[in-house]
Amino acid sequence: MTDRPSDSPGRIAALVSRVTGDRTGVPGSMSELRDSETVKAVGLAAAMIVNNVIALGSTIVFSRLLKDNQGGGYGSLAALVSYFLILSVVGQAMQVATAREGVLGHLGVGAGLMATTKRWTRGLLVFTLFLTIVSILLRDPIAQAVGVKHDAWAAALGLPAAGLWLVLSVLRGVLQGVGDYKGVGLSLIGEQGTRLITGAILAAAGLGVTGAYLGTPLSFIAMGVYCGYRIRRHVRDVESEPLGAVTEAPPATLSLWEHVKRAWAPIAGLIIIAVLQNIDIIAAKHRFTTHTASSYGAVAVAAKVLIWVAMGAGFYLVPEVSRLRAAGKDPRPILARALGIVAICAIPVLLIFGLASHLLIKAAFGASKTNAAGSLIFLGLAFTVLACTYLAIQYMLALRRTWFLVLLGAVAVIEPILLLNASHQPKSFALVVLGIQALAALVAFICALRPDRSPAPPPGPPRRVSESERVPEPV
Repeated sequence: MTDRPSDSPGRIAALVSRVTGDRTGVPGSMSELRDSETVKAVGLAAAMIVNNVIALGSTIVFSRLLKDNQGGGYGSLAALVSYFLILSVVGQAMQVATAREGVLGHLGVGAGLMATTKRWTRGLLVFTLFLTIVSILLRDPIAQAVGVKHDAWAAALGLPAAGLWLVLSVLRGVLQGVGDYKGVGLSLIGEQGTRLITGAILAAAGLGVTGAYLGTPLSFIAMGVYCGYRIRRHVRDVESEPLGAVTEAPPATLSLWEHVKRAWAPIAGLIIIAVLQNIDIIAAKHRFTTHTASSYGAVAVAAKVLIWVAMGAGFYLVPEVSRLRAAGKDPRPILARALGIVAICAIPVLLIFGLASHLLIKAAFGASKTNAAGSLIFLGLAFTVLACTYLAIQYMLALRRTWFLVLLGAVAVIEPILLLNASHQPKSFALVVLGIQALAALVAFICALRPDRSPAPPPGPPRRVSESERVPEPV
């Protein structure tokens, strides 16, 4: 590399500007630029929709494929998935944090970016190996806690899957940081598709619940390899251009641990939401018979549809709240608007849940899963309330508040205690879930609507914000 020209600070700054989407000074109208970025964002949103459709298809396939006499049947798979969703929140927060650091050029440029990615990936893979050993040794206690005592080896897959998910999330964050929305979108679709195909094949081959669940970590491995390929191709493309001569820029000095510590608030918020959203299925495995737990798992999956609506509204809420706060304006109308979106979508959904619950569950999951269909309306109300709580948490995170996490964390701790002592009847059990979600919402909105007395951050220099930067910190 000694024959390359010296890398002046100006050249490095220019390359960072190019790879992070700052096109100031690039010929062409701003409207054309916005249109181009919008097309990318819409494509990513469409990929997320396809991802969720395939996920729903997976639920229907596995609910019909797994019989209740195969260990715990679909109820066990639903509990295992809920266990993983609680573990997965760190990866979701890290993806957003990595994307933002990448947009700002803090992960390095060119070969520096590749070096940072490799260093972080190696560290995460070592961590995953450690999780795998721990999970194998503790597989029986984990299986007992999750309520799948007949599927201990399936329970042992949870922690390794969470580690692989963390690797994949960071790689997706790098792709977002360099503006490769196509790669992120294709990996979303590929993940669900791979999970469905491999899980169905393994379950049908006689591995039952363990085979169906094994499709999850296998899909993360496949998409991790794909994302790594996309990152390497991006670096190769940067090097091939004249400006891309800046390939020996050092990797980011930000360590992986420092990176995790910076994302602690959204990680904590996501954990609270994940517990409130998923712990009921795990508790149901302890309270119900195998057949009823399987039915309740299918009903609970259907009832959580409005959570996805709230997540979509959150993509709008967080950047707008941050912008208004920085301008010294009242951001509460943005929260009201996002809540209105959830309310509008909730009306037809809840009507269907109330009037045609049995027919809906039978059509989607089969006649064997209708035992708990009567609880659908109560669970639908519960998770509609949770969708509003989700938005309130996003709103407070956008305002840089963190003290609310203690109060909502207490509610999340109370929930499994109450559910493990709840009724053995699905309807009464669902009413307890509804009561807990109402309490969480009350706490969240008391905290959210409290006047904001903290000083607004000083505005930075005017610049165009790329679509990647507008991805909100979850929760």
